[in-house]
Amino acid sequence: MNTRLWPGCHPRCGVPLQPCGSAGSPRSMRRIDGLRKWRRKPRRLLQWKEPIVETINTTKHREPWNKGKLVGQKAPLRPKDIWAIRVRLQLQQRVRELALFNLGLDSKLRGCDLVALRVRDISHGERVASRAIVMQRKTQRPVQFEITQATRDSVEAWIRAANLRPEDFLFPSRIHHSPHIGTRQYARVLHGWIQEIGLDPIGFGTHSIRRTKASLIYRRTKNLRQCSCC
Repeated sequence: MNTRLWPGCHPRCGVPLQPCGSAGSPRSMRRIDGLRKWRRKPRRLLQWKEPIVETINTTKHREPWNKGKLVGQKAPLRPKDIWAIRVRLQLQQRVRELALFNLGLDSKLRGCDLVALRVRDISHGERVASRAIVMQRKTQRPVQFEITQATRDSVEAWIRAANLRPEDFLFPSRIHHSPHIGTRQYARVLHGWIQEIGLDPIGFGTHSIRRTKASLIYRRTKNLRQCSCC
């Protein structure tokens, strides 16, 4: 049998070819590795990867103001809490705080209006009036309130002890650039009262003093209109 060798390699892939039984074209040659068909492998496409850009966060993390705090309406004081605070202030002879506590209960004013009271707003001469009218800062409306005898005595004792004049603020600040105590200082003093009687100050605020007398009147009379008038 006439055998013919095909010299050389495959023109495309370079694989050496084996001899075939008859003289034929390169298409009739087989590969040495025994592959029946030759397939051209596709070229790998270059995959474009997005470059990693590290961003530096320059904004300062701010913690929410109400994180871990009890928000919402503050509970009013109960009668036994009122007497517990009042007795402690009397025994310790804290004249200014006793006047602040009693006047806050009777006036039902907001903290900003209570700390900004002047002596002439609630007194006539050397005597504290039984009723007073104050212009509210938030609503710009006048409000009238009654001052009980116990509150009048404590306020008069504070005016004499501090030697206050009619044009002076009723609760002056110890800081020179502040004419009167602020609402933050009022809140700190209130939290001190609450801690002294064994309660949690988180559940109480300056609005607790404002709501106390109204809650007591409503509990006794069940009349909302009378709460706003007294």
